[in-house]
Amino acid sequence: MFLSDERLESIWDDAGRPTIHGAVSRLFLGRGDVVEPAVEVVGDNIGLVVGDLSLSRFEDDLSRAWPECADGQERAFRVMSAFARVAQMAAQAHRAEVVLVDVGPNLGALNRAALIGSDYVVVPLGADLFSLQGLRNMGPTLQDWRRQWSERLLRNPAADLPLPAGRMQPIGYVVMRHSVRLDRPARAFSRWIERIPAQYREHVLGAPAPEPARVEDDPNCLARLKDYRSLMPMAHEARKPMFLLRPADGAFGGHQQAVRECYGDFDRLSREILDRCDLGLLMPAASP
Repeated sequence: MFLSDERLESIWDDAGRPTIHGAVSRLFLGRGDVVEPAVEVVGDNIGLVVGDLSLSRFEDDLSRAWPECADGQERAFRVMSAFARVAQMAAQAHRAEVVLVDVGPNLGALNRAALIGSDYVVVPLGADLFSLQGLRNMGPTLQDWRRQWSERLLRNPAADLPLPAGRMQPIGYVVMRHSVRLDRPARAFSRWIERIPAQYREHVLGAPAPEPARVEDDPNCLARLKDYRSLMPMAHEARKPMFLLRPADGAFGGHQQAVRECYGDFDRLSREILDRCDLGLLMPAASP
């Protein structure tokens, strides 16, 4: 979503593959190790290592590498740490202080390899049955990955190979795109939202349910983001965040008030995430 269709097409058609795939492919194909990735500069303070659907070809290799790490095989550790090492290369080259890793909603081998390179995890949740079921699956799986990776680290045969700690610490959840009436979620969404605090605490944190179990009072809730309705398609068309839409993008009249509210919501969410990651000093003052 950072790039135009034309730019994305040119990147994917490039024989050099200036994407995350290009940075790790030599390792997976047995021709060397990871290389420094190409970074698309998309703003003054943000760069992008472009994703690539071709990574799916490496899923089997990543699946095999996980048990092979338990056997102390060096190449397996290089494969499992590939995404983490590429992220560190990009961060060092561009003096980035934070790396954001976006993964899809599944518990496959690709996501496992990406997540073991992450210190913290933020869980986006829809106000629906599928998100609740996802919590029941994700929480125990994340705990298993964390424990298993810490055991595997003790078997790394290459002392000079930098490996991620695999902390994967959950710092909270975000309730996404629920409809609001008079500052309260519509009844159809409330029935699911009310169950989130207990489910998150039990399945992700492995702790007893809070009392009272209300999202509004739950310290694990980072934010509740509304369904911003017409701002979303405008943002897709303009290729920019909803909270930066301008009249030239079609956001005029009442839409500008919605844009300001959206900016405030995401500003508070960003600050909360940084505070919980002990990075609060990185956040600049809010714009008016």
